[in-house]
Amino acid sequence: MELVLEHVCKSFGGLKAVTDVSFKVPHKAIYGLIGPNGAGKTTVFNLITGVYKHDTGRIVFNGHDLRPLRPAQIARAGVARTFQNIRLFSQLTVLENLLVACELQKKASLFSSILRLGAHHEDERSMKKRAEELLEVFSLRDVADEPSTSLPYGNQRRLEICRAMMLEPKLLLLDEPAAGMNYGEAEGLKDQIRWLRDTFALTVVLVEHNMQVVMGVCEEIHVLDHGETIAEGSPEKVQADPKVIAAYLGEEPEEEAAG
Repeated sequence: MELVLEHVCKSFGGLKAVTDVSFKVPHKAIYGLIGPNGAGKTTVFNLITGVYKHDTGRIVFNGHDLRPLRPAQIARAGVARTFQNIRLFSQLTVLENLLVACELQKKASLFSSILRLGAHHEDERSMKKRAEELLEVFSLRDVADEPSTSLPYGNQRRLEICRAMMLEPKLLLLDEPAAGMNYGEAEGLKDQIRWLRDTFALTVVLVEHNMQVVMGVCEEIHVLDHGETIAEGSPEKVQADPKVIAAYLGEEPEEEAAG
């Protein structure tokens, strides 16, 4: 269930958004993808999930080339994601936001669903049970019947992760899940990510600006700047890398500046 990117490039007109990016995420790893604003992190997520198609290179998950697949097919192959900007259905309750993600898991035929036969009702019971179990995990069970957008910002973030888990993914892509969370909520998020990985045998790729979360939960980190790889390795190695420090501070590395 590993994810592999090999020399992936993507341009929009004359703008090179991703240039020759390669990395491998082993099965059940928690992998960080970080960099300053505009580094190309979310573009990489969009390429993995089929929102965009890469120009050159390969993206492979569980041995399957993802480029020919449509987003729905990629989701069916076991890839789920959250978004940098929250995308909840504002008119639906917390529970209903989870149930809309169940279409890929339904076993009843269209005929059974139209006539509301036994298989349809069994699907509904099964999906509601799974949704309620996940809401319990994310401490959202008590607000299941509340409008989704009435939740505090941090809980809306958790709800998005919860909804992604309804797809029963093997690869979970989290785009800034700690945005808007306070210190205590971010600490809880780290524990939840580890628990999800261990309980559901997930591979997790995390895009995040909160270094408290990144350095505390990621086992390996890949750093982008202007769409290019500038560092990769353990959190300790990346944190001390002069190019990474310069990218975040908006300066040139000393050895380059001196030249």
